[in-house]
Amino acid sequence: MDLKPYLGPTLAALFVYAASSVLAQSVPAATQGYLPWAVGVGFSGYNPDIDRGHLLGGTLWIDYTLRHMPHILQGIGLEAEARDLNYGRAGALPAGLREDVASGGVIYSWPRYRIFRPYAKFMMGYGNADNENTNYTPPVYWHDSRTITTMGGGVNYRISRNIWVRVDYEYQFWPNYWKRYPTDQNGGKLTPEGFTVGAMYHFSHPHY
Repeated sequence: MDLKPYLGPTLAALFVYAASSVLAQSVPAATQGYLPWAVGVGFSGYNPDIDRGHLLGGTLWIDYTLRHMPHILQGIGLEAEARDLNYGRAGALPAGLREDVASGGVIYSWPRYRIFRPYAKFMMGYGNADNENTNYTPPVYWHDSRTITTMGGGVNYRISRNIWVRVDYEYQFWPNYWKRYPTDQNGGKLTPEGFTVGAMYHFSHPHY
């Protein structure tokens, strides 16, 4: 499954949905002073776990904080994320290597701190990898996709009423990735990991 044709429409749909929710809640927000949406963009550097090296790219995410939760669950929410790693190939990475991910899941932010919020998250989605093996003549191009799981966490730091800076770490699990190559030493899985640094805009100051 090639994710690239779907990343643009998926992100567009997410942003349209977020915008429509903001407009729909604009009147209640005047009295409640809170909209549960945040939209962010960041720069990512990852170890793609294919040979040695790193890939660079961009990340977009949308957070939705669940409201009216019991006190013990305040700070829990949902996150949708898309990432395209296609630049800055370094080390022994294959030519043309690209990894795309689109996923969603649960995020929990510890609400006890005012200007910074550590968080943890767990997500599931689809990962897509492309590669060109130049060890053959002519070069061999391959493409593969997997249902993946992601664990991660980081810190959001508030720099203004509505703008927060994010430092994020993720560890991904791509199962059975090398199933076609039983002699491969990677143990039948791909485990990319890396960091994202970016900023997000809360449509209103989060009061949770």
